Amino acid sequence: AAAGLTSAEAAGTMAGAAVAPTGELVTTAPPAPSQAGAYGQSAPAMPTAANSFTTSRSLIGYLIASFFTFGLYSLYRWSEISSTINAIASRYDGRKTMHYLLLALIVAPLTLGIGYFVWSHNICGRIGAEAARRGRPGMLSSADFWLWMVLGSLIIVGPFVYCYRVFQAMNFISESYNTQGI
Repeated sequence: AAAGLTSAEAAGTMAGAAVAPTGELVTTAPPAPSQAGAYGQSAPAMPTAANSFTTSRSLIGYLIASFFTFGLYSLYRWSEISSTINAIASRYDGRKTMHYLLLALIVAPLTLGIGYFVWSHNICGRIGAEAARRGRPGMLSSADFWLWMVLGSLIIVGPFVYCYRVFQAMNFISESYNTQGI
C-alpha cells in the first residue's frame, strides 16, 4: 500500500488518481454528479405547481350535482372558486376575495342580497384580470355578471351562460397554474 494506507484506501485513492507523463501520481477531481440525481431520476421537464387545482368544472356536472344535493354542491363549487382565485391571483394583485360561505351565510342575508351582487362583480373582474395576465384577455369581466346573470335571467338561459363562462375561465387559470407553476 502507498504511504501507509490500507489496501482498500489505496485502491480508492488510485481510482481517483492518474499517472502524469513524468511518472508522478496526480489526483483528479471526482466526476461531477449528473443531473439525473442519486437514483437515476431525471429532472422534470416543466416546473410543477405546489398546489394542483381542479380543471374539471363543468356546467352539466354543476347542475346535476346541485340538483341531487339540494344546492349544497353549489355552495361547495363557488367556495372552491373563491379559494382557488385567492391562492392563484393574490400574489399578483394583492387582493383577497371573501370566501363564498361567509358571503352566502352571513353577508348576503344581512345586506338583503346586495353583498352577493358586489361579490360577484368583484370576483368576475378578478378572474378576468388573472385570465388576461395569463394570455387570454376578454375571457371574463364584471360586465359578464351584469349582462348574463342579471339581465340574462330575463331570458332564463343567462345564468347558465354566466356559470359556463366563469367555469371555463377558472379551468383555464387553473390549468395554466398547474402547468406553469406561476
